[in-house]
Amino acid sequence: MLALSRKKNEALVINNNIEVTVLEIKGDQVKIGITAPKEIPVYRKEVYLQIQKENEEAMSSTNLTALSDLFR
Repeated sequence: MLALSRKKNEALVINNNIEVTVLEIKGDQVKIGITAPKEIPVYRKEVYLQIQKENEEAMSSTNLTALSDLFR
């Protein structure tokens, strides 16, 4: 993990096309802004983990026999 210190209105760039900017600092909260191409999804980690969990559940409950019947 790379740890960086940034002040308000300072930014960092990832892969030449993603910019993360510190917008505001209040107590123990930091508000950040993310500029990225539209084709790159950006999620809060807890939302991302929930999506992954739901995808895994959907894959495990998929009836593969019914799917194979569709292609016959």
